[in-house]
Order: sequence, then C-alpha cells, then structure tokens
Amino acid sequence: MKQLPAVAALIATFSLNAQAADLIHVRLADRLDRPTDGYCLDIPGTGSRLLLDVPLFAHNCKSGPTPDSVVTYTASGQLVFPAAQVCVTAFGVNSTVLTGTSILLRPCDFSTAFFDTANLQKFDYLKNGQLQLSGHDLCLAVGEQSSHTYSPSDRWRVLSLNSCSEISLRYSSWEMVPL
Repeated sequence: MKQLPAVAALIATFSLNAQAADLIHVRLADRLDRPTDGYCLDIPGTGSRLLLDVPLFAHNCKSGPTPDSVVTYTASGQLVFPAAQVCVTAFGVNSTVLTGTSILLRPCDFSTAFFDTANLQKFDYLKNGQLQLSGHDLCLAVGEQSSHTYSPSDRWRVLSLNSCSEISLRYSSWEMVPL
C-alpha cells in the first residue's frame, strides 16, 4: 500500500507535546480479549509509514502517544489524527451511509464528486459512550472477531458503522482517554 503524499513529512514535523492537553486515545470501554490495554482507534502502519488509503481499524492501545493512535475530538465533532492531518470519515455516497460501512481517513472537510465529507466526519459522543455519526442512527463499532498483527502479542479488529440501537455497547461504547 502506498502513503498519501507528504505523510512522512507531516509526521516528522508533528510534535506530540505541542497540543498535549487536547490529545486522547479513543478506547473501547470493554477491553474484550485485551484486559490490560484494550482497543483504540489506530491508523494501520507505524511511524512515518502510516497507511492512510486503507480503512481505519481498532488495535490494542499503546502505552503512550504515537502518530498512529493520537486523536483530538473537536468542538464540531470531528475525530482528527493530528500527526497525519486527517479525520475519521464514514464511507458514503452523496451523504448516504449504509449500515456496516467502512471507516476511512480523509482530509478534514474534504470534498469531491459523490464524496462530500461534511456530513461524514462529524460524530456525537453520546452519554452511553457511543460515537454516533451526526444525523444518522449509526455508531462506530468494532467487529466481534480479533486477529494478531505482525506480532503475536498485538491484536486488531475491524471498525464499521452499525445501528446504534442494535449494536451491543460491548462493541460500541468508547472512552476518550487523555494522554
């Protein structure tokens, strides 16, 4: 997989200390099969080799801030990975989003024919911990299965949008953990 242009340069110049008060991990409240660290939103790849052109996933949480796992949650409801300057984005066509859709990373407020992200990048953080796509009955959830990554001690799960009222909180309730 290839990186989007200039990602390595953005990451190299990113200072995790500059915005320390706003930096969080978005961690699944139920630790599932990771009782010590749980699952966090994570960009596939590592360091300056982040893969921004593949779907976002949940990976076991890291012990501190890393470019692939640090997020900010903006007042407008965007989940931003500041190291790569991209937002968590629901896949949809002409602002229509279907149950089970993938979660992508795109520049914040990105717009192109058939894919205007204005309505696909805003999430409401509900009292029960769910992250609901604004204007839709769809919440961010991990899959029921996990698998190892390149390391047998690391695990990952798919991320998708599912009906907020039908998906178990076990798979869809999130914590915003300050770093």
